[in-house]
Order: sequence, then C-alpha cells, then structure tokens
Amino acid sequence: MGPTRRLAAGVTTALAALAIGIMAPTPAQADPATPAAYPSASSATRISGSFFDTCTAPSLTALAAWRGRSPYTGVNIYFGGRNRGCAQPNLTAPWVRSATAAGWSLVPTYFGDQPFCVFGSKPYRYAASGAAARGAADGADAVAKARSLGLLPGSALYADVEHYDRAAAGCTTAVRTYVSEWTRALHRAGFLAGIYAHQDSGVRDLAASYLSTTLARPDAIWMARWDNVATTTNWPTAGNTLWAEWQRAKQYRGDHLETWGGVTMNVDSDIIRGPVATVLRPYRVTSSGVLNVRSGPSSAYPVIGTLAPGSVVSLICQARGQTVGTTSVWDRISNGGFVSDRYVSTPSSTTFSAPLQRCSSPGQVTISTPVNTRSGPGTSYAVSGSLQGGALAWVACQKAGTLVGSTRVWNQLVDGRWMSDYYVSNASNTTYSSPVPRCP
Repeated sequence: MGPTRRLAAGVTTALAALAIGIMAPTPAQADPATPAAYPSASSATRISGSFFDTCTAPSLTALAAWRGRSPYTGVNIYFGGRNRGCAQPNLTAPWVRSATAAGWSLVPTYFGDQPFCVFGSKPYRYAASGAAARGAADGADAVAKARSLGLLPGSALYADVEHYDRAAAGCTTAVRTYVSEWTRALHRAGFLAGIYAHQDSGVRDLAASYLSTTLARPDAIWMARWDNVATTTNWPTAGNTLWAEWQRAKQYRGDHLETWGGVTMNVDSDIIRGPVATVLRPYRVTSSGVLNVRSGPSSAYPVIGTLAPGSVVSLICQARGQTVGTTSVWDRISNGGFVSDRYVSTPSSTTFSAPLQRCSSPGQVTISTPVNTRSGPGTSYAVSGSLQGGALAWVACQKAGTLVGSTRVWNQLVDGRWMSDYYVSNASNTTYSSPVPRCP
C-alpha cells in the first residue's frame, strides 16, 4: 500500500478549517483513501448518461438495433464471479472491441461471493471470518478477467453486493470488510473499485463507514432503488456529499421488456455519472515518415519507440501537451507512450476527439472536509469550487506551485480546476506521481 493522506478520527474544528486551504494539516497514514497504482498504459473513463443491464451480454446485432434508437449509450457486462448465473456466449475480447467501436460504454459487473446473510438463494457465500480473504480473492480474479477482455487499468469494476439482512449478527461488518479488501485488490492493480448495492443495505452501510480510518472506501457506488426516478443525487441513504464527483450510478427500474429497432430485451434501466471501462481504440498513423513515440506529451520527452506511416495505433486517451501544427493534443497509446495527435486519424485535428477520454489518474480526496479548487497552481489563485472529502480528483496533469504541507505539486483536473496534490491519494505526497504527465 502506498502513502495516503487523511485526518485521523476526532479531528478538531481548527483542523477541519485548515482543510479548505488556509493552512496544511498533518495528514494521518490510514484508510480510507488507498491510492491506485496506475501503470503507464492506463486511464480512467467517465460518462454521464443512461445504460441498461441485462443478464447475458447482448449480441452485436441486438446492440446495433438499439444504438441510436434507444435512450441508452451504455450496457453493463457480467464479466465474472462465482455467482454469475447467466451464460455469456457473446462476451469475448472481440465483442468488447466491436461494442465499444460502435459507441457503447461498458459498465463491468462482477457477481462474486455474497455475505452469509444475503437474501435469496445465491449458492456461494462467505462467512464473517472469511470476508477479507474473499474480498481480496474476488478482486484479484476480477482484475484477471477484466484484462482478458481487454479492459485496461483505470477501468472501474463494480462488485455486485445483493440485498442482505442487516439485522443478522456480524453481517454489516462482513460486507464492509469484503468491500474494503475488494477495493484494495483493485487499487493494487490500478483499477477503480465500484460497488452495486441495495439502497437499504449495502448503500446504507457503506455510507455510514465512508470516513472509517480502517476500511478502504470504494471509488464509486451504484445504487439499486426501483422508484423510476433517474437521478444520481438526493438519495435517501447516501447524502450528496458522499461519492460526489462523477462517482454515482442508479438502477431505477427493474426487470422489464423494451423493444428498439425491432429487438426486444429484458433489461434494468440505469443512469450514471461516474467511471466505466477503459478500452483501446484503433486509428491510423497519418504522418509521411516514421512517427516518434515519446514518454510524455512533448518532444522534450525521450523517444521510446516509433510507428510506421499508415500503421494502426491503439489509443487509450488524450492529453494536453506541446503544440504541434494545429493541435496541442497528444495521444497515449497502448504501450503507455505518447504521439502528437497531428499525425493520427482521430476526428479532430485541433482539439480532443470523442469518444476518446482525457487521460486521467483519479485519486480520492484524503481528508474528511472539503478542499478548495483554484484557477491556477497555487493558493494565490482564485477559488473555483471545492471537492468533498472522499471525492475523486480526476487528475489530468501535474505542475509545481505553492508549497502545501510536504509538496509543491499541484494537480490540474480534467475540467481545468487545480488543487494541491497534498490532499489527493496517489503514489506520493512529496513529488510527482507516475504516470501523470507534467502540465504544459
């Protein structure tokens, strides 16, 4: 586990005031904000929109019929877990490539072991004494299965935690322990940890342990509440200050039939403003000569490889860097290196191109109180908002600025705001954190 930064329980009013950027408190070295160990070939992906979930991954023909006709732009995939009940004849790496190439976002769901107190008849369950080991094992298995489908580090993987009996002795503790170890296992591999849970059991209990100093907090929460209200705010069992920054999804309607483009499927309906799967997207090199691949988004970075003209290059995400020709956009490719977008067949030659995401390495805000964001990398810049404790800081790049606590590193977020890296869980609280590039 890498270094983390948050206040211990029992923080005083004076220290709470410091969290907004007046001064820097001394952070504690404990959970809940465990840092994710992102490799160079990684990035998080976030979306805002509607998706559907269905037990068996639909055929590509069914997805094509629904694309552009249904209100959905995303689909869940039950990609693993011993309690996964449906056969998955379609769910392969080629299916993932084809579905995402057609414009679908993927919400990966892992149906692993359930607590001993779960309602229903799920066959694989863990006892309270085995919750930690099972959470770690399911997390490791989820990472392996996600990689086999071509889901990259930075992807959010959601553990399905079904509705359970909170009155059963030891049940709540078992669920929290499982979720904590699931989160740690995913973070060690560079993935974001999501949880699907019922509003009256899992969501309620995880919200109550949000500021625990001994349990790792998941990065995203997906609530089941079948009230036909499609919203990611104003939930009855998790206040709006929890999982507040592109960290929420809601399943608002249960099993029902929908028909689009002549194809009928039995689905649940969901809304999301949060992280999903990250995948490679193929384009072509358009340069007339050999294209240099660099370790960062500028010609000042070392050359780490080359690409031939006309060759296919798989992109992860896009970052801001040195201006080359008409664009300052650089593309992170499958080996983690960067090439100027001027020489790649993305839709735009001047700016970022959907569906490619801005490169980001999110880390949770490590203290319990809100932290100011600013218009530049320093405390002298104007306040431009704040991030709640535990919120994801979607870090795009880093730059030196005002000393805060033990570091001069400031993070620019994907939306352009800045915050001191001192309050963000990542690889270091003293210097730059790989693989985040330097801001131009």
